[in-house]
Amino acid sequence: QVQLVESGGGLVQAGGSLRLSCVTSGRTVTPYVMGWFRQAPGKEREFVACISRNGASTVYSDSMKGRFTISRDNTKNTLYLQMNSLKPEDTAVYYCAGGDASILSRTVSGYAYWGQGTQVTVSS
Repeated sequence: QVQLVESGGGLVQAGGSLRLSCVTSGRTVTPYVMGWFRQAPGKEREFVACISRNGASTVYSDSMKGRFTISRDNTKNTLYLQMNSLKPEDTAVYYCAGGDASILSRTVSGYAYWGQGTQVTVSS
């Protein structure tokens, strides 16, 4: 069973930065496509970004492109999300996700493994 554990969330003022981390462990440590999603209260889970197995390819949501950077360190089995110029509308629970396929998916259904989420709150 694959486990994903996020960390790094917290409270930050608008314009500030946070870096989220997600450590993978379990039955296989082989890297696969990884992604970040977020969910605000009363809203559906929303795609943020994803990254290919070797880190060479990335895809971002248009609303976050230029402010957020996804990366991974396969030697540490860790996925990152650097978030800069944060806005109050970025407030949400952020989830790490992993998929066995090689497709860089923007959809929830494209990922089989999920973390428990980490809360990010941006104050105005």
